[in-house]
This record gives sequence, C-alpha cells and structure tokens, in this order.
Amino acid sequence: MKSLRFISAEAFVSNAEFARKSLGGVAHNLFPLLFKASYLLEQAEVIHDLVENWPLVDFNMGKLLGTTVDYEEDLSYRTCSVCLESCLTGLRDYVLNHPSLYMKRLKVVDLTGIKDVEVQFCECKKTMGRWARTQLFSKLCLELLVYLQQTQCNPGTFEISIDVLIDLFVTERNYELVVQALLKRCYCPLKICCVAFRSDNLALQKFFYIIKLIDPSLLRKLEIVHNVRLEMEHLDILLNSIHFPLLMSLTLPARTFNVQRFTAADEQMLINIGEKMGEMTQLTELSVPFSILTGRIQQLLSPLKTPLKMLDVSNCSLNHADMAYLANSFHANHLEALDLSGHDIPDLYPSIFFRLLRHSSSVLRSLTLEDCNIQDTHVNMLILGLSACQKLQEFKFLGNPLSSQALKHLFTFLCELPMLKYVEFPVPRDCYPIGITYPVDDASLCRFDRQKYASVAEELNLILLQANREDVKASTPLFGSYDAAVHETNNELGAYLIKSFKETLEKLNTSLNKMS
Repeated sequence: MKSLRFISAEAFVSNAEFARKSLGGVAHNLFPLLFKASYLLEQAEVIHDLVENWPLVDFNMGKLLGTTVDYEEDLSYRTCSVCLESCLTGLRDYVLNHPSLYMKRLKVVDLTGIKDVEVQFCECKKTMGRWARTQLFSKLCLELLVYLQQTQCNPGTFEISIDVLIDLFVTERNYELVVQALLKRCYCPLKICCVAFRSDNLALQKFFYIIKLIDPSLLRKLEIVHNVRLEMEHLDILLNSIHFPLLMSLTLPARTFNVQRFTAADEQMLINIGEKMGEMTQLTELSVPFSILTGRIQQLLSPLKTPLKMLDVSNCSLNHADMAYLANSFHANHLEALDLSGHDIPDLYPSIFFRLLRHSSSVLRSLTLEDCNIQDTHVNMLILGLSACQKLQEFKFLGNPLSSQALKHLFTFLCELPMLKYVEFPVPRDCYPIGITYPVDDASLCRFDRQKYASVAEELNLILLQANREDVKASTPLFGSYDAAVHETNNELGAYLIKSFKETLEKLNTSLNKMS
C-alpha cells in the first residue's frame, strides 16, 4: 500500500528533467522518500542527482529501500544495475561537484543492505551482483583519486571523509583493482570499510595479502569458499596472525579439515584453532562443509563462548559422539539454522538427532537434510520430530529416496507449520528407473520421468493450496539452491576448474614420464 506522500513522490520523480531542476528547493527530510520512489521507477538520472546532493549525515541503502511507512514493499531485493550504478556514480560526484563544502554533511554510507536474489522484479532485468558492485566501487575510488590529483580542486575537498560500509567479493579477475583501491584508501575521500568479505578462485598467497588490507578489525563476515586452497595449517596461521574481534560469521572451504590424516601435531593444531575461535566472542555462524571431522566436533566447538545460531556441518562424516555433543551442547538451544546434509541420520543416530531437533525447536528457522537416506519408513518419525519446530521457515531435503506417496504425506503435515515459507523436495523415487541408487550421481540426476514428476509436483502444490498455504514455495532445484555469488562468477569458476584439471593432468603425465 502506498501512502499519498509516496504517490506524490512518484509523480514528482516521474518527470526526470523537472525533478532534477527542482531538487534545490526540496526539503531535506524528503530525500529518502524521493530516493525510494526513484528506485522503484528506475529513474537513473534522478537517483544520481539525489545522491550527489544528499543533505543528510548518513545514507543507508537497506533502510532507504526496505519497508517504510509510506511504502511497505522491500526494494532491497532489487539489485537493479541501472539504479545501483547511478547511486555509486552519484556518490563519487557528491565529493566532486557539491557547490558548497560547508553543506557536505554525509559521513557514513552503508551499502550492505542490498540482497542478491534469483528473481529480479526491476523492469531492466539487469542485475549488479556483489562482485560487480565490488568492481565498480573500487574503480570509482581510483578514478576519484586520479581526478583529484589532476584537477585544481577546492582544498577542502581533500578533507572530506566518508566511511563506506560495503560487502566485498574478490576473485582472481578483480583482485588487482580491489588491492589498488585498498592500498590508496587513506588518500580517498570515500573510505572503503569492508564489513563482509568473500573470496573465490584466488591463490592462497593473494588471499592472505588482501585479508590484511581490508582492516580485519571491522570484519563481521568472512567467506572463503570455492577454489581457495585453505587447509587446516593455513587456517591456524590465519587465526594466529590476524585478530577478528567483530567476526560473527565464518565460512571455510571444502576439505579444510581432514582428521583421517591427523598426526599428534594436527590434533594440537585443531585445539589451537578452537581456542582462537573461542576468542571471537561475536561468532554465531560457522560453516565447515565437506570437511572430515569425525570425532572432533567437540574439540572444534567446545571453546566457543557464544552459542552458535547457524551451523553447517554438511558432509563432514560426523559420528555418534559428534551428534551426541551437538545435541547436548549449549549451542543446541540457540540454533536457528542447521545443515546436516550427507549424513545417514535414520541409521546412524536417529534418537540423538531428534533430541537435537527437540532442543533447537523453539528457535529453529532453517533445516537442511539433503542426501540423508530418509526413506518412506522414516517419514512418520520425521513428522514427529518436526512437529515441535513451529518457527521453521525453510526445510530442504533434496536427494532423499522418498516415494511420491510419502512426499504427499509429508506435505500434508508441512501445511501445519505456521511459519513455513520455502521447501526444497526431492524428485520422487518412483520417477527414476527401477534400481536407481542413492545418493544419485550427477550422470543419473536428470534421468527421471519428467511428466510423472510434473504430475506429482502439481499434486503437492494442490495440497498446499487446499490448506490455504499459497504462501509456501516448493521446488526441486536439481543442482542445489541458488547461490548468487556462484551465478555471478560461474564463467570464472568454470575456467578455474578446467585450468586446475589441466594442471593435474600435466603433473600426472610428468610423473609417469619420470617413472618410465
């Protein structure tokens, strides 16, 4: 619902030429209203001029585009390329073109509230993801410095200092540009303040270099994800050499830990890592997927002084003792998001898993149980465990060998969870050829009866519809959930994988030649 004020703001900015000429006479407290209206209508020139002449002390994208009294719709999910580019260039021109220095009040810009999602509703349909935003802002900072050095500017311009809070996403392709921007940060009026950092497809040496440049004392979220070859000894060096006092969320790449190769020195190293993580008093989110941590979860997590709200230990080869620790630890009562994918829960530790579920049920919002060997005979037990999770908003259980009949039974129950909004369900087992084995390999993943699947999916959605649960979205993303970062850099990721494969073959060929 739009207020009369917002409708008036839309009318004002819809005529871009008139709006731009009239900004000088607009009351300062109306700038946020006009910004959101301009963003909704994708009025790029008006957005630019509003930011260039921003009269307030702060500029917070999340608050400006989020739910407001005048217009409830949240526009922070629109990563519209046209709007975001206009906003960032307007910020650069704020430094350069403002007629009077004493009117420059802007001190803090927060760009972290922008959310990257799969479906865009902006008319241009062109998105600017986190990687592209990192690239553009770094480029603008360097251009600004060059311009200030080459042009006779008012001396007061160099006294402008605006902290720009930003989520950086760095890969090999934009590494050099971002490094240059960080190295010259102290000379630039727009100060890069990195509060979240993601690194993919980056040599380990470059990662260690750039992580020191970003000012780790400000970092709240650190994601080291694809093709950064960080192993346990490297993590030990990282945590011993750099202090992360505000870090709230840590994601480590696959195979960071592998207890199968552990020596006595490795055991001590794991204890040291746990202790260093324990010093991070703000840490509430930890993701260590595809590591082998059998029997070592307690060593890693027990030093933590703050309970975890999010834990991803998917495909970590947890044993009975690990699950028992999780179920009885102080983390259990605080877990809002839990991923235990890749563990044979029904056969290995059903009772302990349901104890963990019971302890976290009052706060659990997201549960992921992909490839957990949940079969038809386990559905009633699963329903019993989930029935206490009344705050569950998201349930993902792809890759489990469930029949279409079992899925219908489960969906009938899921309708009773009042907060549920999103479900990822597997292709029913009876849609695959007889004899299919689980987990289904990539080669067989798409070899199912699509017509039969479409019929079952329609029935499942009908169950939701008949229960008046149109608010629940149910889907089967065969190759996993949407990852905005991977989607944005998939070409670079693919090229990196091909290069790594080629290097491996060359090393193998060299070894064979030496042997012969």
